[in-house]
Amino acid sequence: MTRIAWIVQLDDDPLRAAVDALRHTLSAAGHAESTHDSADVVLVWADRPLPAGELASVVADPRPVILAGPTLGRGDTESRLAEAAGFRVSRATPVHDVRVRVGRDGALLPTSGHTHAEGDHNGPHDHVTDRVMLADKVTDDVEVLRVAAVGLVEHPVMTWRPSTGVATWTLGTTGAAAAERATVRALVGLLGHVTGRSTPADVRVGLLGYGAIGHEHSRAVRAVDGLALSAVCDTSPARRDAAAQAAPGIATLSDADALIARDDVDLVVVSTPPSTHADWALRAIRAGKHVVVEKPFAIRTEEADAVLAEADAAGLLAVVYQNRRFDPDHLAVRRAVRSGALGDVFHLETFVGGYGHPCNLWHSDEGVSGGAFYDWGSHVLDQILDLVPTDVEYVTAAAHKRRWHDVTNADHSRVTVRFTDGVEAEFIHSDLAAVLKPRWYVLGTEGAIVGTWRTERIVSRNDIGTLAEDVLAPADSPPLLDLHAGDGSVTRLATPAAAPYSFHRELAERLHLGLPMSVTGAQSRRVLAVMEAARASAEDSGRPVVPR
Repeated sequence: MTRIAWIVQLDDDPLRAAVDALRHTLSAAGHAESTHDSADVVLVWADRPLPAGELASVVADPRPVILAGPTLGRGDTESRLAEAAGFRVSRATPVHDVRVRVGRDGALLPTSGHTHAEGDHNGPHDHVTDRVMLADKVTDDVEVLRVAAVGLVEHPVMTWRPSTGVATWTLGTTGAAAAERATVRALVGLLGHVTGRSTPADVRVGLLGYGAIGHEHSRAVRAVDGLALSAVCDTSPARRDAAAQAAPGIATLSDADALIARDDVDLVVVSTPPSTHADWALRAIRAGKHVVVEKPFAIRTEEADAVLAEADAAGLLAVVYQNRRFDPDHLAVRRAVRSGALGDVFHLETFVGGYGHPCNLWHSDEGVSGGAFYDWGSHVLDQILDLVPTDVEYVTAAAHKRRWHDVTNADHSRVTVRFTDGVEAEFIHSDLAAVLKPRWYVLGTEGAIVGTWRTERIVSRNDIGTLAEDVLAPADSPPLLDLHAGDGSVTRLATPAAAPYSFHRELAERLHLGLPMSVTGAQSRRVLAVMEAARASAEDSGRPVVPR
């Protein structure tokens, strides 16, 4: 644990509030606040000149000192802090999207590793919306740990001068910048660097089940700082071989209990069929492991409640991999809704499906998957509940079995969710839809969004040189989103992809830094309660059912 003595001299109210929240976050992550006499590090955040006595005390302090936010520029009118830091600034840029990259001496410090595309020329970097303090002078004995480019010149934003024990993090000059996750990452890394304490060991991950989603988890765990893939368990030798080929050196097992018992596994990703999710999650928690559960969380809410209760009692994390929370179209719709572009949203319709035989895997077996409400419902109902945070009043549902009698899931299903504020949302999943409804149809008091399916083709040549086409299912491409205003104007919404491995990065930051995740176990339990209520309603001629 690092003990921090804070010196906060801030006139900017939003910045002071953000720094107060940051202090709480760092304390929860093991960097406790301390009295000045017993602290390991002094952290200064000031937007006004420090009193002369305090300034002299900071300069003379033998312990590491971190000058954060605008301190170097605005808290140091006599340039004494700049002299101690070996880093003098002249002026600052306007607030803009700052891309923070590794400096010449900062290779060992973690970043989010964000890139915009494979092989992107930007390289790994963090984004912070802030102003950059332009360096006037940096002495030769200063370690430049992080930089931001302004024009063709890289300016330090994080430095460390071992000879004087003074470090800087010159971002966090506004409340919004101080509240960003990148600021927390930067300070945690800097605290470890200046105290000589190694960063926490990677969270070692075991994958229980290596089906269709296995490669996705494997890639993400291996790509994200703070996570490491230790072992994979699957009953299929072919799947174990595929896992080992993708990640040479990992352990491969066929016995799930053996995976859970391993000392080199701290977190278990449960990717077994849904009817077994809760059982394996509970076994992992009782063995002292964090758990990530594939969706749906479980079949019954009582099962999810047991998992969450035992995880909470043990101080462990239990969360569901709601990967489609990060779909480009959902992110775009959520941004439009939360910005107020639609006014007050009161009606949502969502649709997934087409006309064709369902898959013959366990997804289409009601006894294993939970039924049609649980398969795509785990994704789309989660998106709906993310858009509408108010309580659910009741759920009604219907299911049809008309054609595909060799699978037990319904051929066509509908869920309608009524919220306590009067908002209504509908989700239809169909394998009998010869014509598609829009993916999204969202109405607000000021406008609407329509999401139109795309049918994309991958065109190539076959072995004899003639045309070969691979037609993607509509659900495999983000839909086109149009925002319709009340005056008749139409705007095509951009659907930028989320940062790669967003869920897994948040997972690492939750376990290492205590940062909140945008997906929580409680949210996924809420989704399960709606699906459970839908199943009960459909079985009782569509009567309204209040979720548990």
